[in-house]
Amino acid sequence: MSRRELLETLPRAELDVETATEQVAPIVAAVRTQGAAALRDLGERFDGVRPTHLRVPADAIQEAVLGLDPLVRAALEEAIVRVRTVHAAQRPADFTVDVAPGAQVRQRWVPVRRVGLYVPGGLAVYPSSVVMNVVAAQEAGVGALAVASPPQKDNGGLPSPDVLATCGLLGIDEVYAVGGAQAIAMFAYGAAGSEPGDGETLCEPVDVITGPGNVYVAAAKRLVRGVVGIDAEAGPTEIAILADGTADASHVAADLLSQAEHDPLAAAVLVTTSVELAGAVESKLTDRIEVTANAARAMQALAGPQSAIVLVDNLEHGLEVVNAYGAEHLEIQTVDAAAVAERVTSAGAIFVGPYAPVSLGDYMAGSNHVLPTGGCAHFASGLGVHSFVRAIQVIEYDADALAAVADRIVALADAERLPAHGEAIRARF
Repeated sequence: MSRRELLETLPRAELDVETATEQVAPIVAAVRTQGAAALRDLGERFDGVRPTHLRVPADAIQEAVLGLDPLVRAALEEAIVRVRTVHAAQRPADFTVDVAPGAQVRQRWVPVRRVGLYVPGGLAVYPSSVVMNVVAAQEAGVGALAVASPPQKDNGGLPSPDVLATCGLLGIDEVYAVGGAQAIAMFAYGAAGSEPGDGETLCEPVDVITGPGNVYVAAAKRLVRGVVGIDAEAGPTEIAILADGTADASHVAADLLSQAEHDPLAAAVLVTTSVELAGAVESKLTDRIEVTANAARAMQALAGPQSAIVLVDNLEHGLEVVNAYGAEHLEIQTVDAAAVAERVTSAGAIFVGPYAPVSLGDYMAGSNHVLPTGGCAHFASGLGVHSFVRAIQVIEYDADALAAVADRIVALADAERLPAHGEAIRARF
């Protein structure tokens, strides 16, 4: 089967970003022109609560930290340490190249000035996403970080207490009770205040927006791309598992279910060489789904066109399939899994062996869980320090070094019919 045929055949969630873009364009426009007034109206419309404080008061963040369950706090603190350790190692190095005597090119990495980090709050809340976004930006050296998360009706119009507490643990005090497309618009264009407590400017524009969200968040990111940088137009979560007959069916079923519970559009794909494993996994899924807390959405996800069990003749064909699929999360549960993983060319993150499930990466591995979806792993990377820095090249030549290549520059300028380029060189000699 050709790669084109594989891409057409493999299951994938249907995500209509184009239609969503038409729907969110008026929202983005309203926030751009009306600022905080529009944000309050939209919070009432979409989240069922009109936020009194669009910017969360500092004492509310501190109260959330104090009220955090001790076990959850310990888990978050451990996750922060591990994610910080990994991301500190991601910092790219500056370099200097002496091209010729007196001719030097330097490259330095410079963090963006300010970032907006979005944390969803729909079917579930994600304090772990706060860790992933904030730590990566902090380790990149970003000076100003703002977080937005939807207002919760049962929390007095503030974001989830766990989200607020995680911001507090990370030292983030600029947090907004704003969700969805309106949060993306606020970050991209800034927002003027509308009430005395807002100040003249509620939120300053940012340079980069990151963080996962639903299709409307993805559509808003598409609309503001070019005004600001974005990480990706994230779609529903995906897990693919490449397994042979040695895999434990209970592990495989549990891991597929762990992603299926996220969303009815979540994708769970098993690629296996073993008919016996496929049957055992189906049986285990039936048993597990009956007792899982999020059974309804998990059942919908597993029954959807985006989820499947794919039988392949051998491991070579399995690798072709998973490389064509380009999963957000890819588990390798085979003999010699580490060697197989080295042959994977498209995946957001690869989880090797029976004791590295996707859940580990979601929380505690130290890697980042904000990853490319929808096949974007073919050309995009997960979130990291690189998402928040820019490479600036610095060129320094002395007179002799420029003179040595002057005739060649003039020749190329004339060949391109840009004679003023050549004159800029001749003027120096």
